[in-house]
Amino acid sequence: MDVIERIKQQIGSNPVVLYMKGTPEFPQCGFSARAVQVLQHCGAEFAYVNIFEDPEIREALKTYSNWPTYPQLFVNGELVGGCDIMMEMVQNGSLQELLTNPSAAPTA
Repeated sequence: MDVIERIKQQIGSNPVVLYMKGTPEFPQCGFSARAVQVLQHCGAEFAYVNIFEDPEIREALKTYSNWPTYPQLFVNGELVGGCDIMMEMVQNGSLQELLTNPSAAPTA
């Protein structure tokens, strides 16, 4: 399976996926740590992919998502965005809505 197929499989198999630096228990950058905190604050169950453990995904996801930085949050197969967008969305309540309402549309 090529790297794009693996990304599609990861996103398609999990309603909420966070591509991050490190793990939720040991994030390896402040933005990834904040993204995990936001998801936990929302009570979201989420899968994660540590991009440091898979250099192919680390590079290919930037092209796949057309988003140059990490973390990257996908909900229901669609890119939501990175840490700044997640913070903005949690402040206005739209992230909580997206995580609990599958028909809510991502913003990115």
